Amino acid sequence: MKKTIYFMLSACMTFAGIISVPVLFSGCSQSESKSDFAAGSLELAKTQLDAAVIHTPDTFKNFGPRTINKEGNISYITYLLDWTVGFFPGSLWYMFDYTKDDQWRQRAEQFTNAIEDAKFNTAHHDVGFVINCSFGNGYRLTQNKHYSEVMIQAAQSLCTRFDPRVGCILSWDADKGWQGQRGWQYPVIIDNMMNLELLFNTTRFTGDSSYYKIAVSHADATLRHHYRPDFSCYHVVDYDSITGEVRSRETAQGYAHESAWARGQAWGLYGFVMCYRETGYPRYLEQAEKIANWWMSHKNLPDDGVPYWDFNAPEIPGELRDASAAAIASSALIELASFNTTHSREYMSAAKKTLTSLSSPAYLATPGENGYFILKHCVGSIPHNAEMDVPLNYADYYFVEAILRYQKASLK
Repeated sequence: MKKTIYFMLSACMTFAGIISVPVLFSGCSQSESKSDFAAGSLELAKTQLDAAVIHTPDTFKNFGPRTINKEGNISYITYLLDWTVGFFPGSLWYMFDYTKDDQWRQRAEQFTNAIEDAKFNTAHHDVGFVINCSFGNGYRLTQNKHYSEVMIQAAQSLCTRFDPRVGCILSWDADKGWQGQRGWQYPVIIDNMMNLELLFNTTRFTGDSSYYKIAVSHADATLRHHYRPDFSCYHVVDYDSITGEVRSRETAQGYAHESAWARGQAWGLYGFVMCYRETGYPRYLEQAEKIANWWMSHKNLPDDGVPYWDFNAPEIPGELRDASAAAIASSALIELASFNTTHSREYMSAAKKTLTSLSSPAYLATPGENGYFILKHCVGSIPHNAEMDVPLNYADYYFVEAILRYQKASLK
C-alpha cells in the first residue's frame, strides 16, 4: 500500500482576507476545444501525471519523481528535506482542479499526506515551497482544516529563520555543505521570495499579523538590496549577521556574480507579483512591472520566449534553455496582467507566446516518454553540474499552473 503523502501548491492559493486584489486560478473543464494549445497541454499533462503515479515505486521511502538522472532513469525523492518534495503533489492537486475527478483528489491526498512532517523543517527556507504547493492547494480545493493547521506549523518553522537585525529569512545555513565554503554569514537568495506566501496565508488563518510583518520585511529588504539599476537581480545577497549590512552580492547557480540567472529572475518576478496581490502595496506592483519589462525586452531572450539558463551565459545561442524559468515567468505574467495596468495586454501576450512554445513538440513531452514528466529542456544548476537539460518536477508544476491561469483568463 502506498504511503500517505501531502503536497501543496505555492503562490496559487486564494483565501479571503487582507485585500481583494484578484488572482487567477484554475477551474476549467476538459470540455475546452482540443484545438486550443492550453487544452491540449492539459490533456498531455493528465496523461503524463497518470503514468507517473502508476509507475512511482510503492515504498515508504519515496516522495515522488523529481527529474531524470545522468543514467537516464527517473530520480525519485527519498529525502523529506528535499526542496522539491511539494511539487508533485501540487501538480496532482492541479489535476483535481482541472478534472474535478475524485481519483485525482485521492492521489493528491496520498502524496500530500506523506510529507506532512516537513512542516517541522527549520533547516532551510524552502518549507514554504514544500507546504504551500501541496497543503496550500489542498486547502484551497477542499477547505480541509487539518491542511491549514499544517500550514500554520510550517510558517512557525519558517519564522525561526527570520532575524530582525537583517530583516530577512535566512535561506541557507552558512556553516554547512558547499555553502560553508563560500565565507557567507547570512545568505539570502532570491528564491526565498516564493516562501512568503505561506506567511501571508497563515496571517489569514490565525489573525496574527506577525507573519505578515515578517513577509513584508523580507520583501522590502529584497527590493532594496537584490536588484540592480536595470531591474535584474542577484542570486545571493550575504548580510552581516550582526549589523544587517550587505557584505556581498553573488551567485550560486548563475554564470557569474553580475550575470542574470534566468530562474532567479523568474522567482523574483513571481514573488513580487504575489506580494502585491497579498498586500496591495504599489511598490510591489511597480517592482513586478519593472522586472517583467526587463525580462520581455532583454536582447538575449529568444523569440520563442524560453530563456537561456542565464541571460548572460557566454556561449549564447549555444547555451541550454531553461523551460522551468519560462514556466514560472509565464505564470507570474498572467497574474500580473490580471491587475489591469497599462501593460497588461503586453504581459498576457508574452505569457501566451511562451506557453505556446512550451506546448510545442520542442518542449512538450511525447505521451509515455520523458520519464512521464511534462516538459523537456530544463536546467537545475550548471555550476554544480546538476540536472542539465532534463525534466524537473517544479517546471511541470508551474507549467500546469500557468496553463490553468491562462485558461481562466481566456474565459473572462
